[in-house]
Amino acid sequence: METTSLRIAIQKSGRLTDKTINLLENIGLKFDGYKDRLLVKSLNFDVELLLIRDDDIPEYVQDGICDLGIVGANVSLERGADVEVIRDLQYGMCRLSVAVPKSSGFHTMHDLNNKRIATSYPNLTRKYFSSRGIDVKIVEISGAVEIAPRLDVADAIVDLVSSGGTLKTNGLQELEVILHSQSQLIRTRKPIPAEKLDLIDKFLIRINGRQLAERSRYIMMNAPRESLEVISGLIPSLKSPTILPLAEPDMIAIHSVIPTDKFWEVMEELKAAGASGIVMLPVESMIV
Repeated sequence: METTSLRIAIQKSGRLTDKTINLLENIGLKFDGYKDRLLVKSLNFDVELLLIRDDDIPEYVQDGICDLGIVGANVSLERGADVEVIRDLQYGMCRLSVAVPKSSGFHTMHDLNNKRIATSYPNLTRKYFSSRGIDVKIVEISGAVEIAPRLDVADAIVDLVSSGGTLKTNGLQELEVILHSQSQLIRTRKPIPAEKLDLIDKFLIRINGRQLAERSRYIMMNAPRESLEVISGLIPSLKSPTILPLAEPDMIAIHSVIPTDKFWEVMEELKAAGASGIVMLPVESMIV
């Protein structure tokens, strides 16, 4: 399966699939269908997607079958793959937690000593309990882990948690978090040809621009010319703001890009300094 195209492994079907495809499309990559295919070539960038089970992604990247992969940190760590984590992608947030039945009487981790733990993550579970000096029996289950205590298959579970709704539905409560996880971009440690390294650099520029844009907003406001210095000092912009004259000679328009969270911190101060007609717009992508 050697190719000169940059090959990226992604999950074929699962909780990260739609958001991963959305990310790729938002950085300008176009695909002519992908749901029923194993290998999909981009129509406008020299990259192809290999759609496989998420459990297989770390190994495919480790072995150099794929140059890059997008997968949850929980999967990479469970598989113990020898790959390079390039960056977190800020979606697919979840946590791997120990959960127990609310009626169990288990209140601390040490209450689980010599108990049965059902999980789809035996390696991470075994390692965590061992690090705490707690002896447990691992019951490996591939799906529907949360019902194991009700079926008397296990006394507690270790499973992925997002909102916690599934745990509550099954009468479970979190006891301790083992790992915080999210989607990651990983890269093979195998040698990569120069032309592919160039493609990786271009791909990362697009990812960087998209991530930065998601954390930023474009703002526009009108203000008295005499307030420019004060307002410029308040705006936590990436670069110097753009200043435009208005029909009224003593008024100006100020345009800038700022971190979203910072805007709400300074909004009242901007108004107090004389800013008016403040408009905040989303940013699709940025190159800085």
